[in-house]
Amino acid sequence: MSWSIAQVARMSGVTARTLRHYDDIGLLKPDHVGLNGYRYYEEPQLLRLQQILVLRELGMALADIASAIDSEPDMVSALRRQYARLVVERDRLARVAETVARTITELEGRPPMAVRINRPENLFEGFDSSQYDDEARERWPEEFERSRQVLATMSEQDMERWQREATAAMIRMAEFMAAGVPVDDPAVQDEVHQHWQGICTWWTPNRTAYTCLGRMYVDDERFKANYDKIAEGLAEYQAEAMAAYAEARLSD
Repeated sequence: MSWSIAQVARMSGVTARTLRHYDDIGLLKPDHVGLNGYRYYEEPQLLRLQQILVLRELGMALADIASAIDSEPDMVSALRRQYARLVVERDRLARVAETVARTITELEGRPPMAVRINRPENLFEGFDSSQYDDEARERWPEEFERSRQVLATMSEQDMERWQREATAAMIRMAEFMAAGVPVDDPAVQDEVHQHWQGICTWWTPNRTAYTCLGRMYVDDERFKANYDKIAEGLAEYQAEAMAAYAEARLSD
């Protein structure tokens, strides 16, 4: 039995445009092309599409998916390996859920402006930053490569320490915000300077780039959600403080 590209798109939730792209790059070829020029898929192609979608869910780049699938001796072996990875990812997400649940428990019942978290080292536990790799590689290729080189030198303990320090810095900024301290206050700007130095571990933003990074904290819901876990409005406060810092201390 064959399915048209439109039928496969409806079944899988993958757009026809994406399926055509997969064909163009050799990741998923249709079984055949009809006289009408339409692509048609059969069961082997649907099974391969399932594998592609699973590996995408696991954060693998398109460039690596074909070799990962084709390196397996048969379909069952490939599915077994993907199942094992899904189990690992399920357990990781369970830890993420537990982290959020602990944070909710710690924050419930506090006054609205109470922003300190009892165990800030738990805020990022279980989160996987590699989900942003494809986007970062495309938007900032040079900076991405440098950050990957730095990351390769860091141990798990180094990453945990960095996460704790990042969370603690966010909490300090939230306390400034709760106290009504202006973003250009020297104490706030000193805190932002520490943030800028931390970013320089991975790449060195100039005035424009650092201001844009602050705006990303507000405009990108994934980043904004991390700040909102500590205090509502913190992403906006952080972005304004970063813009003031960039204007006063950085050059293009």
